Amino acid sequence: MAVNMENLIITTPVPKSPSNPVALELTGAQALATLTQVIARLSDGSIRMSAPTRGASSKSTHRTRCEWKEARYWSLTSATRHSNHQRMTLEKVNSAQKVVISQMHVKDDDSPVIKVFWNKGKITLGFRQDFNQLTPLSSNVLTDVPLNTPFEISIEVTSTGAATVSATCDGRTGSTGVLQMAQSWNVRAFNFHGGVYNQVDYSDSTAAEDGSVCVISRLELSHI
Repeated sequence: MAVNMENLIITTPVPKSPSNPVALELTGAQALATLTQVIARLSDGSIRMSAPTRGASSKSTHRTRCEWKEARYWSLTSATRHSNHQRMTLEKVNSAQKVVISQMHVKDDDSPVIKVFWNKGKITLGFRQDFNQLTPLSSNVLTDVPLNTPFEISIEVTSTGAATVSATCDGRTGSTGVLQMAQSWNVRAFNFHGGVYNQVDYSDSTAAEDGSVCVISRLELSHI
């Protein structure tokens, strides 16, 4: 089945214009039609997303991404269960060997509830139990997740803020168990993200070939 990103928002490593270096955001349909150097549909219906380390970034960072995100925010109580399931293969990672692959983000704030990393062959995460918690709680989800090997990553959260992150690779599965969000999150709005978000700052000395590339072969987002 073809991966559907047409109605999602894609944050790209491409600048808005020659005079504006901020990362360009546009719909998946627009990005797939015009920016095939960073996002392209493959013959099997999967989507390759590429984020060179040296590229355009958002105003708040010096880190590049090629990342999808939901176009609309939602509240915890808007559904019984919210789910983000992604099947992907990392074909390449940056020189730091650390890239964000999935997130549960919060509106009008730079500190996500959940940020999932591929970190030197391990799936790890940071979880903020409280809104604007300065230091997230870190944990390992799954080890031995090599490049060029498909794996699955899921974030699920209930209307009461009970979140679970799980990963599967080569028949092995790891899970965080329940991560309970504090009541400080109840008035916030969220959306899911995924793709590749480099966890290394670019500079004038960054090699042109440095960066991260993934292929997403399955993407299921639900709020039911």
